[in-house]
Amino acid sequence: MVEVLGNINSWVWGPPLLILVMGTGIWLTIRLNLLQVLRLPMALKLIGKAPNEGDGDVSSFGALSTALAATVGTGNIVGVATAIKMGGPGALFWMIVAAFLGMATKYAEGLLAVKYRTLDKNGNYSGGPMYYIEKGLGPRFKPLAIMFAASGILVALFGIGTFPQVNAIVSSTEASFGIPVVVTAVILAVLTGIVTIGGIKSIAQVSTKVVPFMSVLYILAALGVLITFAEEVPSAIALVFTSAFSTTAATGGFVGATIMLAIRSGVARGIFSNESGLGSAPIAAAAAKTKWAAEQGLISMTGTFIDTIIICNLTGLTLLVTGVWNGNNEGALMTQAAFASAFPAFGADLLTICLILFAFTTILGWNYYGERCVEYLIGVKGIKPYRFLFIALVAGGAFIKLDAIWIIADIMNALMAFPNLIALLGLSGVVVSETRVYMEAMGKKKQKE
Repeated sequence: MVEVLGNINSWVWGPPLLILVMGTGIWLTIRLNLLQVLRLPMALKLIGKAPNEGDGDVSSFGALSTALAATVGTGNIVGVATAIKMGGPGALFWMIVAAFLGMATKYAEGLLAVKYRTLDKNGNYSGGPMYYIEKGLGPRFKPLAIMFAASGILVALFGIGTFPQVNAIVSSTEASFGIPVVVTAVILAVLTGIVTIGGIKSIAQVSTKVVPFMSVLYILAALGVLITFAEEVPSAIALVFTSAFSTTAATGGFVGATIMLAIRSGVARGIFSNESGLGSAPIAAAAAKTKWAAEQGLISMTGTFIDTIIICNLTGLTLLVTGVWNGNNEGALMTQAAFASAFPAFGADLLTICLILFAFTTILGWNYYGERCVEYLIGVKGIKPYRFLFIALVAGGAFIKLDAIWIIADIMNALMAFPNLIALLGLSGVVVSETRVYMEAMGKKKQKE
């Protein structure tokens, strides 16, 4: 089964999708005049100072925290380790390149989510690719919207939302604290049920408290590793760049390192981590209280910056400076070994705590994404059954083999990315015009002040 899934994965993550992901990012970067560079200070300022004017279910920060809850997860710890194991150190370079371009993509997604959002029968906001495909591109594109929503449900239930997160938690808690897998699985399922039954407001409430704490904790811990191995940092950075364009392995011990494999591993793991182009984050962005679509686009864009350019980059460098990337460990155990190299007394346990927080919040975020996709396809009557099924799969996700988990998640990601990226290209003109209107309004506001 793993072999069959691997063949399917190689096909869907072949040149067509890689070109579409990178090409969409390049096209939006050009059309938006390097917005992810020139407007990044403005976007970072908005995280804490967004006016939260207009309609919506949660604050702009709450929407960002929910999106970050879903993105800052095992992809940042396990995914980076998997990418470097499969594609060599060069995969980190391509992950960062994909994230840089993905910031423009994420901006466009957040903007379109707010512009085309709608109210469901329960009075909650719904938005995301399924809505901007149907309402933006037009009704004849509805099959693409249905494809996205169906894929989104599958990713939430069988991909990013459950199995990889649960597997990462139970394997780490068992290795670090000796807690039986069954016990961890039951506790996870109960906690997930308590939070997710309350919907977006409950999820955002938890996310706004947990996400900033866990992100700062992990960043400080990773910086501690890099400071401990400071003399190795320059050579590690050099290795990333040379391996990104090298057709032969820089050293033995990982599964081949051609340029294509480095690109594929880096881009696939990068999308798994920051979800730029995947179309998931705009589902959360649509719930934000804002009267400017572009404003939430800027706030959404910071998610990719924080997730990949800061957190994933730090993870990758810790793996390289400690040398564990070339050992026998895989996934979370590899990153644990890196932290333990710097902090033998508590490094592995510290990473386990970070991993639990990262993975748990990802479960919460993806529960909401899947719920909105269900609402789009069959209406609010499907929300409650979906939530119960999701909780059951969280409980059962601890018993699925790791290789199959990552491959299934990758395949489902691709099935979401295709319709979303097509929509972003088709609606790029709308993104540019909305951006222009917002920037002009902000310019006039500044002049008055």
